Amino acid sequence: MARRRHHRPQRDRSIEAELKFRLSGPGDHARLRAALRQLGGKLEGRYDEENFRFEGRGKITRRNTLRLRVLDGGPRGVLTAKGPAQFLEGVKVREETEVVVEDGHATLDVLQQLGFRVLVVYRKHRAVWKLGPAAVTLDKLDFGYFTEVEGPLEDVPNIARSLGLDPAKAVKDSYSVMARKHAAALKKAAAKAAGADTKSA
Repeated sequence: MARRRHHRPQRDRSIEAELKFRLSGPGDHARLRAALRQLGGKLEGRYDEENFRFEGRGKITRRNTLRLRVLDGGPRGVLTAKGPAQFLEGVKVREETEVVVEDGHATLDVLQQLGFRVLVVYRKHRAVWKLGPAAVTLDKLDFGYFTEVEGPLEDVPNIARSLGLDPAKAVKDSYSVMARKHAAALKKAAAKAAGADTKSA
């Protein structure tokens, strides 16, 4: 009896186009919330994330990204794979595939058993607003306050401007890159303080 072949329909990968901005503090989040309400934006939800950025073999360690987000302490999470980033008129554009997982911590265990190593862990509180065709997030992390505007490439710059954000001032680093830089700065500061204590003893 011939073996039956299982054909899986080709899945279209989405394209992520975004601008990310570093803000000065909670006051900027308050200003953006007011602007979003005035423009007819709708708050879609708030949640906490624990983000695990993985390092693996081959291209995953260089230009591609594999990240697991555990939402509100679990168990639910989101596994995301992103392709290489390019910048088109300042907007960061990447191919992206996401899948919701029922048990984020079990997924973390599976990935580690497959040989993926956690490169960095960072936490984020996020509020998601819908404004026209775009999603606008207000993010708080250990290393600062941020906002992201994500949507169709042709709309993202104008939506950012409508919120008083200058696309030319968008930051290019991902949160995982910022988290690694933050951790390195803390380690350096701790080592410097320890050295100063030793000298004064």
